[in-house]
Amino acid sequence: MNSWLFPPQTREVQFDEKWAFVGKKEKHCDPDEPADAHQGDNWDHVAFDPEHRLVVSVVPGKRTEDKVQRLVQDFKARTGGRIMNLMTSDEYSAYKTALFDAYAVEKPVPRTGRPGRPKKPRKVLPKKLKYATVHKERQNGRVVKVETRVVFGTLAGVLAALALSLVSTKVNTVFGERHNGTDRNRNRRKVRKTYGFSKDWEVHEAMTYFTMYSYNFCWPVRTLRREVSEGQYEPRTPAMAAGLTDHVWTTKEWATYPAATRVTSA
Repeated sequence: MNSWLFPPQTREVQFDEKWAFVGKKEKHCDPDEPADAHQGDNWDHVAFDPEHRLVVSVVPGKRTEDKVQRLVQDFKARTGGRIMNLMTSDEYSAYKTALFDAYAVEKPVPRTGRPGRPKKPRKVLPKKLKYATVHKERQNGRVVKVETRVVFGTLAGVLAALALSLVSTKVNTVFGERHNGTDRNRNRRKVRKTYGFSKDWEVHEAMTYFTMYSYNFCWPVRTLRREVSEGQYEPRTPAMAAGLTDHVWTTKEWATYPAATRVTSA
């Protein structure tokens, strides 16, 4: 049975970026050489659902504010525009701007009764939106201290969201970071020290989309399995856990499934 439900039952999201490179590392690229525009660092900008281990959205490319904007806008579209219980990321400042641009709504400014042109509506974030960041201090490559900061919303709101979370008791990005290791295992091009690194920019990005999104439907995750009887477990993929499908897909089924198109009313 082929079933496709939309949107996923995502309630939380962790934004993160994963480094890889194409052709040669960034330090060896020449900014004045046109051919080097598609070589060097290539980052996976990922929106990860920690409760269902689901890759909701991925945008590969240079680590820029534009890529973060695209990631957040795509995540919003794929989740039906719903406000998440909690959003977290590292301290990359581009996320603050991107989240505001994506979720802020126009609010009219009350008339003062005084003469003159009325003020334009101002953009404000919904009160339900809660976004916090993680700051890590390292010594000799090891994390020695972790601090969190509430960027949007209130501390009380973030604590309430954590109380409802099925996986987290504190603000973190560990689930997205853990998936980074899973994806490096599935995509040899991204192993940190390898001769198998990508040589072509477009092929690299195509493989990124392939491994990331096929993982959702074709890769049963051990921690998502569900006990159906004593000692018997049903394997489940992230897509199954998030309510997108009812079975584990084969790679052939996933690759040949008709692409969904977004229909907008006139």
